[in-house]
Amino acid sequence: MKVLLICAGGMSTSILMKKLEKYAAAHEIELEILARGMNDYDDVYSKFDVILLGPQVSYQKSSIENDTKKPVAVIAPYDYAVGNSENIFKQIKKLYPGQ
Repeated sequence: MKVLLICAGGMSTSILMKKLEKYAAAHEIELEILARGMNDYDDVYSKFDVILLGPQVSYQKSSIENDTKKPVAVIAPYDYAVGNSENIFKQIKKLYPGQ
């Protein structure tokens, strides 16, 4: 499973990325994940299966869907704030059911 996280600058998604990596390792989930900012995802999105957005850039969802032609979802604000990996992985599975 390959997941791209996008937020305004890439900082908060970097923190979340580390939590998701720990969760994946503990639950034997194969995961490739990368965190990028809004201005820095164009060169990498094609390598990923799904794109998750931080709540602060939710207004960009349709634009990113149109540009990338990838499944895109906004992480729920509470799950994002507390790093609720279990709920975020449920969201990933809805976007990419083959995993």
